[in-house]
Amino acid sequence: MFLSILILSAITSKGQDKVTLNGYVKNVDDGEALIGATVYIEELKTGTSTNVYGFYSITLPKGEYTIQYSYISFNNLTEKVNLTSSTRKDVELEPESKELEEIVITDEALDANVQDIEMSAEKLDIKTIEKIPAFLGEVDVLKSIQLLPGVSSVGEGSSGFNVRGGGVGQNLVLLDDAPVYNSSHLFGFFSVFNPDAVKDVKLIKGAIPANYGGRLASILDVRMKEGNSKKRTISGGVGTVFSRLAVQGPIKKDKASYFVAGRRSYIDILAKPFTDGATLFFYDLTTKVNYNINEKNRLYLSGYFGRDVFRFDERQGFSWGNTTGTLRWNHLFNDRLFSNFAFIVSTFDYGFSFGENDLDKFDWDSRIVTYTFKPYFNYFLNTNNELTIGGESTYYKFNPAEAVGVSDGVTQDISLDKKFALESAVYIDNTQKVNDRITLRYGLRYSSFLYLGEGTKYEYSYPNAGERKELIGSEDVGSNDVIADYGYLEPRASIRYSLGLSSIKASYTRTAQYIHLVSNTAAPTPIDLWTPSTNNIKPQVGDQYALGYFRNFGGGNAFETSIEGYYRETDNQVEYVRGADIFINEFLEGDLISGEGRAYGLELSIKKNAGKINGWLSYTLGRSELKTEGINNNEWYPTRFDQTHNLKLFGEYKLSERTSLSANFTYVSGSPVTAPTSRFEIQGITIPYDYYDERNNLRIPATHRLDIGVKWLPGKNRSERKVDDYFVFSIYNVYGNKNPFSIFFSQKEGRVVPGDPTETAANQFSIIGAPVPAISYNFTF
Repeated sequence: MFLSILILSAITSKGQDKVTLNGYVKNVDDGEALIGATVYIEELKTGTSTNVYGFYSITLPKGEYTIQYSYISFNNLTEKVNLTSSTRKDVELEPESKELEEIVITDEALDANVQDIEMSAEKLDIKTIEKIPAFLGEVDVLKSIQLLPGVSSVGEGSSGFNVRGGGVGQNLVLLDDAPVYNSSHLFGFFSVFNPDAVKDVKLIKGAIPANYGGRLASILDVRMKEGNSKKRTISGGVGTVFSRLAVQGPIKKDKASYFVAGRRSYIDILAKPFTDGATLFFYDLTTKVNYNINEKNRLYLSGYFGRDVFRFDERQGFSWGNTTGTLRWNHLFNDRLFSNFAFIVSTFDYGFSFGENDLDKFDWDSRIVTYTFKPYFNYFLNTNNELTIGGESTYYKFNPAEAVGVSDGVTQDISLDKKFALESAVYIDNTQKVNDRITLRYGLRYSSFLYLGEGTKYEYSYPNAGERKELIGSEDVGSNDVIADYGYLEPRASIRYSLGLSSIKASYTRTAQYIHLVSNTAAPTPIDLWTPSTNNIKPQVGDQYALGYFRNFGGGNAFETSIEGYYRETDNQVEYVRGADIFINEFLEGDLISGEGRAYGLELSIKKNAGKINGWLSYTLGRSELKTEGINNNEWYPTRFDQTHNLKLFGEYKLSERTSLSANFTYVSGSPVTAPTSRFEIQGITIPYDYYDERNNLRIPATHRLDIGVKWLPGKNRSERKVDDYFVFSIYNVYGNKNPFSIFFSQKEGRVVPGDPTETAANQFSIIGAPVPAISYNFTF
C-alpha cells in the first residue's frame, strides 16, 4: 500500500507543463460538503465532480479558464481563474432563496443518468425522502428505497430489504463506512437511520465499484451530516410513535463542528396504564464531530448507538441493538492525491430472557463484533482518468450463544464456542473517458478470508443429499490457527456509450460473500444468526451482468427514463436441510448446505423532475430461484423473496407555496411459501406433510397499498418566522387492504365427527389491515 503511495507521488511529479485546480465545495449556510457537485471548465467542455467528502481535483494546461461550480437546488457560481500554477480553491454555494416553479427531486446534474458511467445505482437525498408518505408519518430511509426499481421486502413489518432477488443478508449496509448488521427498529417498521442525521443515501444494485465488497446483492451507503460549522441550529419532530431532536453547531467556526441527534419511541409510556408490565420501545443516538486541522488534514469521528426493547414483563422479553464507531482521517498528499484512512468498530447484539423467577429461567445472548481498517487513495490522474487504490481488513468475533438455563434451581450452561475470522481485500479501480462517446470503469479486487481458532473444527460426511450431514470427527484448534482459508479475484467492468441525448451502458461484477445470515423463518428477525464461512460452509460467489438504455426527454431533461436488464448467478448459496435447527445448535454446519442461485429481470424507471407535479414510476419484472441437490427433486424452485411483478409509483403536487400533496402506490406479486401436499390423520388430529418434497410451491396473494400525505407550512409570513416548521398529515393504507404477510394451515376448530373427513383451512395473516392516520410536527430553529 505504501509502495502505491510512492508510485502515485512519483507520477504526480511529472507533467509539469500542466497545473491542478482542487479544493472543496460546500454549502455556504452550514459548511456541509456537497457530494457530487459539478466543476465544469467552459473553454475545454469538460469537468469533474466532488467525491463523498466534497473534494475535487482537475489537471489542466496552464491558462485562463471560466470555472462553473453547480449543484442542484443551489445557485451556480462562475469565476474566471488564471492558472499559472497549481491552485487550491475552496468554494461555498448558496441554496436557492425561494421555491421555483420547477422543483427538482434529485441532487444530481439534470442529465447525470445519461452521461455518468454509473448504472444500477439509485441516489436519494433527505429532502426527497421527506416527501414520501410513510407509516405513521415518520420519514424512513429503508421504506423510501423500497419504492425504487429492483427493491422490495417480503411483507409489511419485515426487517431489511431485498434487492434484485437477493436475501436481506446479501446487502451491505454502511453508516459512515461502518457495517450495520440489523438496520431495523420495531421488527421492521422503522429503520435505524435518523432522518435528521442523514445527508446522502446511495444504493448500488449492480456495477459495484472495486472499493466495495463482501456482499452479493447490493451496497447501501448512508452518509451522515457533518454538523453546521457556521451557527448552532436545533431541529426535531414530534410524531405519533416517537419524537426526535438534533443539535448541531460549530466548535470553532469554519474549523470544527459537531452533530448530535436522538430519537425515542413512547408507545410503552402511553400504553403503560393498560398493560401489566409489557413494554415495546426503541431509542437511538447518532453523533459526529469533524475537525479541519489544516488544508491537508481533516478528522471525522462518528458513532451510532441504538436499541430495541420488547418485554412481556420485568423478567421476560427480547432486546437487540447496534453500536458503531468510525474514525476517519482525510489527507492530501499533493494536489491530485486524496486519501482517507478509516478505523471502524461495529457491534450487533441480541438476546432474550424467559422465566418467572431465579429457580426457573432461561437467558440467551449473542453478538457479532467487527474491527475494520480501510486505507483509500483517490488519484486524479488527468481530466480523463480517475484512479482509486485501497484495501480493507476486518477481524470478526462471532458469539453465537451465551445461554444459561435454570430448572428447579439447577443451572445448565449450554453456551456455544466463539468463532473468529479475518477478511482482507486490496483493489484498484479506474474511471477512464476514452472520448466523447465512450467512458470506461474497470477494476480488480482480490479478497481473502481466514476462519480462525480458538475453537473446534468439525468434519462431516454428506451421504444423503438434502438430509442432515453426519458428524465424522472433531478437532480442537488453537488460538489464531487457520481452520479454513479462501481467496477470490473479483473483476469489475462498466462501459457507457453516448448517443447524444441517450446512452447505452453495460456492466459485469463478480463479488464474494464470506459471512452468512442464517434464518429459516418467513422473514428475517432480530435474533437470526450471522455465521462465517468454515471448512464446511463455502463462501457465496456471484456474477452479475447488466445492460441498460438511458434517455431523457423534455426541456431541461424534465423526464428521465431508463430500462435495465440483469442476470446474476450464485455459487454456494446457503440453503437448509429438511427440519434444520439453527437455535443454539453446536452442529449448525451440518444443517446448512449449498445450492446454485440465479436471479434475473427487467427494471423500468420513469422520473419527472420538473413542474408542480413530479415523481417517478418504477416497475420490475423479475425471478429469483435456487437449485439444491436433494431438495425439490433437484429442480429449480423460487426463493422466499421471489416476486414476479413489482410496481411502485410516487408523486408530489404543489398546491400552493405552503401546501403540497404526496402519494405513493405499490403493487407486488405474492411471495412463495411452502404448503403441505399431503396429510396424516392420527386420532382425529391432522398432521400436514410435504409428500412430494416441494419447496415454496404456493404463493400468497399479491399485495397493494395506497398512502397519501399532506405537508403544510403554518404562518402566512414565513420569512418573518424564527422557526422553520411544518406539519405532515398522512394516511397509510388508505383503502384498508388486508395485505397478507404469510399463510399458515390448520385443522378447523370443533369436534370431529367419527367417520367424517377432517376439515382443514388455509389462514391468511396480515400485520396491517386498516387505514393508519398520523400527524407529525417538524421544526428547525
